[in-house]
Amino acid sequence: MEITALGYIGINSSQIDQWSQMATGLLGMEQVDRGGKMRAFRMDDRKQRLIVDGSSDAGLAVMGWEVPAIAELDQLAGRLESHGVKAVRGSRALADERHVAELIAFTDPAGNRLEAFCKPELASEPFRPGRPISGFRTGAMGMGHVVLNVEDVEPLLPFYRDVLGFHVSDFGLKPYGLYFFHVNGRHHSFAMVGSGRKALHHFMVELGSLDDVGQGYDLAQMDEGRIAYTLGRHTNDHMTSFYVNTPSGFFIEYGWGGRVIDPETWQPHETFDGPSLWGHERLHMPEEQRKRMRDMRLDAAARGVRVADPRVPPLNCAWLDSVVARERPRPRRNDPIP
Repeated sequence: MEITALGYIGINSSQIDQWSQMATGLLGMEQVDRGGKMRAFRMDDRKQRLIVDGSSDAGLAVMGWEVPAIAELDQLAGRLESHGVKAVRGSRALADERHVAELIAFTDPAGNRLEAFCKPELASEPFRPGRPISGFRTGAMGMGHVVLNVEDVEPLLPFYRDVLGFHVSDFGLKPYGLYFFHVNGRHHSFAMVGSGRKALHHFMVELGSLDDVGQGYDLAQMDEGRIAYTLGRHTNDHMTSFYVNTPSGFFIEYGWGGRVIDPETWQPHETFDGPSLWGHERLHMPEEQRKRMRDMRLDAAARGVRVADPRVPPLNCAWLDSVVARERPRPRRNDPIP
């Protein structure tokens, strides 16, 4: 697979001042001076990760996907062309604007613009966050993940899975198609929801500390209407996060502790539990829909669904062990001893 990470995201929004305030003051990104109606933001040693173009309010402008070198870029372009997808080599001016050596541009079957690039430029100055944070979890796992609302998952599945080579992490089929894909160790770098509409649902950035997220949650609650999902933990990627409303009408997930998988051994599977183990109350939804999501969480809790954290050693608590022993059924005379 040529694509190794989500490298950058471009947004079209005339609300550039609001974006600047949110990206720096809440998310902790560093604004890069681009002038005019363009804003760019850093998250690490890359020259930019998020680009906001104020020339329109079209929402998602581009998803930028990284490949290791020009050879892989050429291979990807050839495979796209062989499947009838036109791949256009980006101009020198566009590559300079994206701060990459080379890129190609193409669209998915729903008309979303994608770019694949290689050799991103690194900044000469260290990253300076817009507010005190420990930093973002990027590196080989990329910028984070992006989730699209799509009219129908089925026409898009062969493109992302078979043409681009994204690997399915897990999926759900009811009440609508929901697919998560990985391109590296991050549980998913891309997902799509068959919600019946075409729009960006959210993108996610992951922080280096749970306290970064908690302090961001405090800040977001001070801004009326900013919180879209309350603090919670996801079932599949184990991310502890909250979601905020953006000036462009979609969400940003702000999280910590995301699951890292082994792409060589991971097996895709269908999921049946709800999207969240706890929390993530969707404040933007009507009460009936919120109740349905809440009931799924309560059902998971009633069944004792938990995430085993390998970083936390066993409690070795004598009292707890005694309670568990009392609750365990006594073996009958002919039962094997466990």
